[in-house]
Amino acid sequence: MDLQFKDDVAVVTGASKGIGFAIADAFAREGAHVVADSRSITPELEGLHEKYGATAVPVDLSIADGPDGLVQQAVDQYGRVDILVNTLGTATPRASFLDIDDAEWQRIFNMNLFSAVRTSRAALPHLLDADGGSIVNISSINARLPFPMVVDYSAAKAGLTSLTKSLSEEFAPQGVRVNAIAPGPVRTPFWTAPGGFADATAAQGGTTAQEAIDVVVPQSMGISTGRVTEAHEVADLVLFLASPLAGNITGAEFTIDGGQVKTL
Repeated sequence: MDLQFKDDVAVVTGASKGIGFAIADAFAREGAHVVADSRSITPELEGLHEKYGATAVPVDLSIADGPDGLVQQAVDQYGRVDILVNTLGTATPRASFLDIDDAEWQRIFNMNLFSAVRTSRAALPHLLDADGGSIVNISSINARLPFPMVVDYSAAKAGLTSLTKSLSEEFAPQGVRVNAIAPGPVRTPFWTAPGGFADATAAQGGTTAQEAIDVVVPQSMGISTGRVTEAHEVADLVLFLASPLAGNITGAEFTIDGGQVKTL
């Protein structure tokens, strides 16, 4: 299926690993010009540059002027921006709400919400100039299923989902579609890295991290398919929503969680 991305310019934030890298890789394979944000240039991004000519921009999007620099890099190099995917996000396992001070709340909101606010603000003038621009925000099922272990992350992602609706309402009449994807657990370093959520779950259950993500998490979280989502599955959904094939889809939130969320 031709997703019609040939020579489109796609800006992807948080692309060094996990979902962000899978999205950048998918756009590059479909023929888009990819400008990918990462605090540091990983071997994976170097490989993406060598194979497809993708541009990796080492910039910190948690600071106020970082997003402007990222978008300007895309405009300087290609003269336009057609697609923005706000993937950047982080979470830290919490023992209690009472343990989270103001600095941590600010850090989590900067990474998960304000980075998307600022990057969208920088990109929108260029998206409005494009022939049918698109923004896809990577939210989380935790926006609707708050979880004490990630209370600050849940609140920030709820804000991102609300931002998606608001931007769509303003800019859809001008030709820019804005949608969100809400993944459940995804097999990425977010879960699998040392000290990540698989380790935290394993410590609570007295098992291994591998057993936690393969068995404990799907069972305890009621994932109907019996497995967590893979990063490339999220990327496939992003590409569809960003493509002309989804030309009348905007202001929507798509859950990809293996059936974990049971409510309508």
